[in-house]
Amino acid sequence: MTTAGDIMHRGAQWIPAHETLDRAAQLMRQLNVGALPISDENERLCGILTDRDIVVGCVAMGHDPSRVTAGDLAKGTPRWIDADADISEVLEEMKEHQIRRLPVIHNKRLVGMISEADIARHLPEDQIADWAESVYARTPAR
Repeated sequence: MTTAGDIMHRGAQWIPAHETLDRAAQLMRQLNVGALPISDENERLCGILTDRDIVVGCVAMGHDPSRVTAGDLAKGTPRWIDADADISEVLEEMKEHQIRRLPVIHNKRLVGMISEADIARHLPEDQIADWAESVYARTPAR
């Protein structure tokens, strides 16, 4: 059985909710990542911040990234997966919520992230195609 822990990228780091977006961008550059899980004061997941969030939700709106915090952009219920979860559970969670990055938690601590690249490296082509179609599918206009 392949688990989330088997395919995740290890060494993921939190960005505290109180940290500014300019600091988040610096950390993303340092870690060479496009997303950071956001933690509250108790190191519990409260969102995910992407490089796109910083550009679209702050810079393009004319806001100063040194004055806007990661927590200001945290919206919705964050999704995560346990490190011991089977790969089928990982795929289902990402499909169901149409997300491309998934924090991996073990004993209430962040232990890694699963991204599109991790999926592509560890799955056969037919599973990748099915996953990609589900994650990238547009929802019907309402």
